[in-house]
Amino acid sequence: MGARPAVTYTIGIFCIILLVTSIALLVTNVFLSVVQNYVKKEIQLRNDTVTFETWKDPPPPIYMQFYFFNVTNPEEVLNGGKPFLEEKGPYTYREYKLRENVTFLDDDEMVSALTSKTYVFVPELSKGDPATDLIRTVNVPVVTVMNMAKYSSSQILLAEALFVVKGVGLFTTRTVHELLWGYKDPVLSAIHFFKRDIDDYFGLYYKMNGTDDGEYVFLTGQENYENFTRIVEWRGNNSLDWWTTDMCNMINGTDGTSFHPLVTKNDTLQFFSSDLCRSLYATFEKELGVKGIPVFRFVLPSEVFANVTVNPENAGFCVPAGNCLGSGVLNVSTCKQGAPIIISSPHFYQADPKFIDAIEGMHPNKANHETFLDINPLTGLLVRAAKRVQVNVYIEKIDGFMQTANVQTLVFPVMYLNESVLIDNTSAAKLNTMLLVSEVITAIPFMIMGLGVLLGLIFIILVCTNRNVAIEASEAERAPLLKPS
Repeated sequence: MGARPAVTYTIGIFCIILLVTSIALLVTNVFLSVVQNYVKKEIQLRNDTVTFETWKDPPPPIYMQFYFFNVTNPEEVLNGGKPFLEEKGPYTYREYKLRENVTFLDDDEMVSALTSKTYVFVPELSKGDPATDLIRTVNVPVVTVMNMAKYSSSQILLAEALFVVKGVGLFTTRTVHELLWGYKDPVLSAIHFFKRDIDDYFGLYYKMNGTDDGEYVFLTGQENYENFTRIVEWRGNNSLDWWTTDMCNMINGTDGTSFHPLVTKNDTLQFFSSDLCRSLYATFEKELGVKGIPVFRFVLPSEVFANVTVNPENAGFCVPAGNCLGSGVLNVSTCKQGAPIIISSPHFYQADPKFIDAIEGMHPNKANHETFLDINPLTGLLVRAAKRVQVNVYIEKIDGFMQTANVQTLVFPVMYLNESVLIDNTSAAKLNTMLLVSEVITAIPFMIMGLGVLLGLIFIILVCTNRNVAIEASEAERAPLLKPS
């Protein structure tokens, strides 16, 4: 056997070996398992790791934007007319969330922590000055007192007398800063004199700047990566089964708090909303790219805020029992100290049209008013998100109160917020590098297969070439020898 056939046969053998190896690697998913195991190892809360440090103090900026609705025709509303509302804002604040008092529990399977929240005004991202901009809106303390007194004629008389003495009514005019962070309310101050447990200050975010909302206990994911940062206890309540999207540790890559690696389009993502005091869920909508990172977008389906006839789980928001307002709005008064607070999407997006038609100035649209989560499917990290919630007050005619004698029954918008986060450039670069490495690793079997196919082509060419050479040699041997003349 000559050198040429030997090389040909060697190439053929290598071709077969490479093709068999590549097929075996693809069938057994060896390299994909390597990538998945690496991701699972990284998505854990362990001391002295990048994941843990970014969970404690997330690098990307979180912004809270507040939009207020200014009532332009209060007298008409008191006389039964349709409210005309003018949107003002955004008033944008940088939101700082830091994990404090972090303690590992049960052999590091769980970790407890407090999340302190601080808001700092960002004028360059705002329209207006919260310290001077005045908003005329529903007087929430007054409506709350009315709501609590409406079942007692004696309490109605006392409350009505208090309103007259203090010169307050259904509407109040305050600065944005007061409405958000609190002001001393005359009605609450009078009640506080007799009931010391009633605070004399009111604000939509009163006592929420520079404070925490209680102790959380999370699973670290060390026993099961799918439980990464799953909440098992909040404020001592251990009957929870929630995932948190509290944007406090978004993008550690992200809000590793909420989701686990290897997210698919068929997943239903659950998370906890402190605004609603309940767990919510999001479903896949479409694929996108954010800063070069492939993401799946998950959105809240309309069923989340749907009427109890569509979503029986919302029966708890029919307050009192059986009194359901309609699709798109949820009564959360039971977890707002009795205040008749109704939660919806901004501008009643996806709500029953009757709520939109009852208020002049509502213009719902998907782009500005939808809550969404953009998640990288391989790592489960939240790359971009926006939580959009509107705060409304339930207004109705209550016998005995002059201010409500002629008003329509309304779900009255006060303000809405947009809490958003976007992965920072440094974190995006790290995640893109990690995704590139994973792509290269998972492509190795295909590279091997490609090399095998290439060697196969070379083998075929050499076989054909060797055959032609052999044929030519054979013909030369059979040709008659030329005789000298």
